[in-house]
Parts: sequence; structure tokens; C-alpha cells
Amino acid sequence: MTTTTLRPATSTASPTERLLTGALLVAPLVYLAADSTYAARGWDDATAGVLHVLGAIGYGFVVLRVAAWLPRDARLTAWVVFTGIIGLVGNAAYGFEAIHMSLGDVQLVDQPGAANLIKPLGLFFPVSFALVAWALVRLGHRWQGPLVLVAIVAWPVAHIGNISAVAVPVNIALVVALGSLVWARSPEPA
Repeated sequence: MTTTTLRPATSTASPTERLLTGALLVAPLVYLAADSTYAARGWDDATAGVLHVLGAIGYGFVVLRVAAWLPRDARLTAWVVFTGIIGLVGNAAYGFEAIHMSLGDVQLVDQPGAANLIKPLGLFFPVSFALVAWALVRLGHRWQGPLVLVAIVAWPVAHIGNISAVAVPVNIALVVALGSLVWARSPEPA
């Protein structure tokens, strides 16, 4: 177990640190807007797809924020970054898929061949956030880590099945868990 020096999240921070910390609140809020729009307009809505892509990008910054809090030489750090960046691409691909479908095109995940790439890439997103949950627990965020884990276990159920009644609460949980970290005492970057 490693020990870290804690400092308030509101202390002097670099522009990069502020960007990454802000993503903890902005990314889940944007994604909540995306899934709420999907719930209201359907899972092939272009506006929801645009919000989805923007939320996926935001979650890439969340992954980098959590990774920056971990020790640089930790394997967990490398795995969070590795799965997080691949997960960002897969998650964003599904947003582009919604935009693609809004234009009346055929769903890529139903196509053979190269279109199948979207499936495994998309699964990296929940894997990356399971690792983020583990990292949060290791960093002393005892209730946020388990809440992120519960939400991310439900994530594929909601999004593979296009179940709005699960997707929206999942995003609310992520807003609460990750957004609370903006004001929590955060570990000194390693």
C-alpha cells in the first residue's frame, strides 16, 4: 500500500490539473445529457450521438485525472491509461454510430468484417472504469470507488440493451461519484 500526501482540490493547480479535475464533473454531466436525450428521442438520435461523443472525450480526461493521482510506476496506472484510451475510442465510436443511424444508415455493429471492431473497443470503456473504481478505492475515496464500480457494471446492460431506465440512473451515479471528487481532498500527483 502506498501513502500519499493529500491536498485540497481547491489549492493552486496548473491549467492542466484544472482541466482534468473539471472533467470529473463535466464528463458525467455531458453523458447524462446524452443518455437523457437518447431516452427522450430514441437511441438513434443525432443530438444524443453528438453529446455521446463529447461525453466519451470527457471521460478520456477523467481517466487521465485518476491516472495522474496514482503512482507513476504502478501497474494499475498503466492499465487505467491503456484501457481508458482504448475505451474512449470505443465509446466515441458508439456515439458516431448513433449519428450514422440518424442518417438512415445501417447499424455498424450488425455488419460483418471490419465493422466488428466497434464491439471489442466499446467493451474497453467499462473495463477502464472498473479499474478507475479500484484506483479510487486505493486513493482513499472509499464510497466513490464502489459507486463507480456499481454504475459501470450496469453500464453495458444499459447501453447494449438500450435501456434508458438503467442508463439514466447509471449516469446520475457517475455524476455523484466522480463529481464529488472535484471538491474532495485529492492525492498529490505522483
